[in-house]
Amino acid sequence: MTISQSSIVEKAADVTARATPSSVARRVRGLSDRAIAWLFIAPAITLLLAINIFPLLWAVYLSFTNYRANRPNAPVLGVGFGNYQRVLNDPDIWQAMQTTAHFVFWTIVLQTVIGFTLAYLIDRKFRGHAFWTTIILIPMMLSPAVVGNFWRFLYEPQIGLFAYAVSLVTGIPTSDIQMLGNVTLAPWAIIIVDTWMWTPYVMLICLAGLRSIPDYIYEAAEVDRASPWRQFWSITVPMALPFIMLAVLFRGIENFKMFDMVTLLTGGGPGSVTEVASITLKRAAFESWATGRASAFAIILFVAVFGLANIYVKALNKVKQR
Repeated sequence: MTISQSSIVEKAADVTARATPSSVARRVRGLSDRAIAWLFIAPAITLLLAINIFPLLWAVYLSFTNYRANRPNAPVLGVGFGNYQRVLNDPDIWQAMQTTAHFVFWTIVLQTVIGFTLAYLIDRKFRGHAFWTTIILIPMMLSPAVVGNFWRFLYEPQIGLFAYAVSLVTGIPTSDIQMLGNVTLAPWAIIIVDTWMWTPYVMLICLAGLRSIPDYIYEAAEVDRASPWRQFWSITVPMALPFIMLAVLFRGIENFKMFDMVTLLTGGGPGSVTEVASITLKRAAFESWATGRASAFAIILFVAVFGLANIYVKALNKVKQR
């Protein structure tokens, strides 16, 4: 900091000190550093409790009751673990969980493989790599509503470009390419859209991992006459693995909560083949108005995601410590 800047800061401090009432100044001087720190972070903690913690605790309470949001004046009775038993014994919910697991698995696999491949190619710093990096990042910057409507138009069998492209390659008539109406193709249609949108996110994290590898390690490997393939599997992959696992963690949590993309593209159809857990939860809460049972389902999802994420983070820490 230069002399002029320090003098400006001192003048500003003096003005603030003079403007502070003497009673407030005496109280502040009597506070410890810890008390002052708590004084500054107290509003943020209060807001966090109001927005996040209180709704969670309220949902836990409702999960043990027969409360229905469309009947706010009806007597609220405790049902114990009845809601949890109904959720865990409901075959439709288990089917929704299997559908969710299918989406999570395939989106993570495709996004990780494609994202790491793109990051590896861009890390080569070929001519125009900055331009292509910007182009690749565009899908991630778009709103899910825009992406959903855009791909819904592309999937139209009569006028959609996707159907024409598939027909051009395979010779199948465009009228037979029902990506959103076919029971077999509808899940993959959503997986393709999610992969297209969020692969750039995985690419950025993987690219950060590749850029963090020191050049002298590759130079030492070249001195030892290690082949590029050997360098890739012995240096690049192990040192970028924590970043890859971090990307998998983030995308796994987000894809487990997948809702907007499925709602915009298929609404859970055809039938219930694309009905993920979040859509089942929404229907239980806001269509059947079984608020207590929906709260129990939400708590079960929270515990499942939190538990799996906690186990995964422990594995990630072990990889970092190697």
